Amino acid sequence: MTELSNVDEQRRADWLALYERMLLIRRAEERVGKVAQAGGMPGGVHLYIGQEASGVGVCSVLEDSDYITSTHRGHGHFLAKGGDIAAMFAELWGKRTGICKGMGGSMHVADVSKGILGANGIVGGGIAIAAGAALGIKTGKEDKVSVCLFGDGAANQGVLMESLNMSAVWKLPVIWVLENNGLSEFTITDKVTAGEQIDRARAVGMPAVSVDGNDVIAVQEAMQEAVDRARAGEGPSFIETKTYRIRGHLEAEDAFLGGYSYRTQEEIDAWKAPDKDPILRFATRLLAEGGASQADLDEIEERIAQQVDAAEKFAEESEDADPELIYDITFDGQRP
Repeated sequence: MTELSNVDEQRRADWLALYERMLLIRRAEERVGKVAQAGGMPGGVHLYIGQEASGVGVCSVLEDSDYITSTHRGHGHFLAKGGDIAAMFAELWGKRTGICKGMGGSMHVADVSKGILGANGIVGGGIAIAAGAALGIKTGKEDKVSVCLFGDGAANQGVLMESLNMSAVWKLPVIWVLENNGLSEFTITDKVTAGEQIDRARAVGMPAVSVDGNDVIAVQEAMQEAVDRARAGEGPSFIETKTYRIRGHLEAEDAFLGGYSYRTQEEIDAWKAPDKDPILRFATRLLAEGGASQADLDEIEERIAQQVDAAEKFAEESEDADPELIYDITFDGQRP
């Protein structure tokens, strides 16, 4: 790993930017969770809290023109790729100013101008989309890559093996990023999954690596290598980021479980500790290696607090979504 004390000012700025993006995701998600639990927005929300280093490390080496496909836990990916927090909040609040005009909701945030092809309410729904996007890139001879972010539950969908095989045979410029948090909705993944999931990529001869998904620099370095390989025409790569979801599968989890618990509070607390939480870990590293002062981190915290407050205010004050849009985007030509 590169130490900040031995790098130039640009690297210091880059690392501070990584920290700020992770903290933006954390504070935005905390606000969304608070409002959702109070009944202040339509529908359920699935938070990314605890996994910020994975999404930020992945997206930090991508251009706006590069594509990503996401999951039902897509707010973090959206913000990591540069999506607008105010437009995202408005979407979650069901407002006309939302990124999808309030008609997509929490599980379908997208912004094609940023290469965000969309979060997806279907488990594994983004897998074939990412493969198709990569095929389009190769066919069009474009200097882009496609990235599929998916979870360990989605890794059991048959479409993954089909897409891994196709991308390997055709040397598509796609990077498969398995965010392995050890949890498949309300089930411990090891109880329903045999073997090591990374071996599925190795079975088709694809370069594959497993990294600490709570170390943003480790993720970034693995991702940079994979992106360079894809841009050079050398085909796909597979990255497993081992991380942990601190919050529930969704914020209304207790209502679904009815008293059942699939993990202990002690386990959750262990992952919140400074040596495991991705943001606390990176803050400690920044301070210890001379890349930042506490005043720098405090300034970032204040700036993000203002962004989150402004985004919530924007969402609350925006007009509700226009239900008539359903006849244009869902039931086209079927208006009564």
